[in-house]
Amino acid sequence: MGERIIVALSGGVDSAVAALLLKRAGAELEALHMSNWDADEDGYCTAAADWQSARAVADELGIVLHRVSFAAEYRERVFRQFLDEYRAGRTPNPDVLCNREVKFGVCLEYARRLGGARLATGHYARLAPGPHGARLLRALDRDKDQSYFLQQLPRAGLEAALFPLGELDKRTVRELARAAGLPVHDRPDSTGICFIGERPFREFLSGYLAAEPGPIETPGGERLGTHNGLMFHTIGQRHGLGIGGRRDAGGAAWYVAAKDARRNVLIAVQGHDHPLLRSRVLATGPLAWLGAAPAAPLVCSVQVRHRQRAVPARVRWDAAGAAIELEEPVWAVAPGQYAALYDGEECLGGAPIAEAAGSPSLYN
Repeated sequence: MGERIIVALSGGVDSAVAALLLKRAGAELEALHMSNWDADEDGYCTAAADWQSARAVADELGIVLHRVSFAAEYRERVFRQFLDEYRAGRTPNPDVLCNREVKFGVCLEYARRLGGARLATGHYARLAPGPHGARLLRALDRDKDQSYFLQQLPRAGLEAALFPLGELDKRTVRELARAAGLPVHDRPDSTGICFIGERPFREFLSGYLAAEPGPIETPGGERLGTHNGLMFHTIGQRHGLGIGGRRDAGGAAWYVAAKDARRNVLIAVQGHDHPLLRSRVLATGPLAWLGAAPAAPLVCSVQVRHRQRAVPARVRWDAAGAAIELEEPVWAVAPGQYAALYDGEECLGGAPIAEAAGSPSLYN
């Protein structure tokens, strides 16, 4: 390939096979294992096991493995915003920020100090040439596609990225790992965020934010019960509200429709298909474009969560943010999550969702 490639070796099977494929292609390859959280002593974070797995893979492939901690950068650039979003009553997506700020931010900078021209990862996504540089495309395996999480990449990060798994499915990845004798071929996929791990989410969040109980109300202001803290709830949540079995409400389940942070009120509606759970218009923060900004208004498709089907939409924007008109309603849109914009298979960029139908301002 004519250039040194640094592969981000996490300790999982995906990054291991990414390294395997690059090694087989004859790349001048070294590996980098980064940790983004100070490992705790209660066993919830798998950082130590991840490092040992990465070492085993690097030994098997015969490649140099570097180790670095970006825990301080992660806390400052990702975790701080994670907490701020919960304080504001929103539902953050730290994975999107981690890719922008850490993996293709400070990690890419470190890889370049190691002499690397490109940074390879185990993401399921594809890259293709375009008139303005690299374009980000969906993975061929739609179920594993992770382009949604890469929508905020800086331009320099996208140009330097390599995604060797973009045309593979997960079964093939595990088969390749097994056939090559990689010790992680049957290691379970990681779930959730390392700094939370398998511990109860409420327990973790309560260690950083003070929970403030408040009322649960209908959109009309009728009190239904008491919540333990807005940060423990998200739009579309059904379980854990403690308001079932009301004699005058029928048998349909109750769902979170909005969080009014100003009044510390959780707004609930009855029935999965309640109109206030379906959004047709979104307001976002500033759009981040992966390439040159297109002409407005833009007709494209919009995806508001991982693995959700993209919906045709019309987008208008200025420097402050965007207004997105969806062709069909989308269920349980959560402010704080991200809206990713697609033109067919290509991810154009995206923005954090500030408001949608069912958000608090619609009740005041």
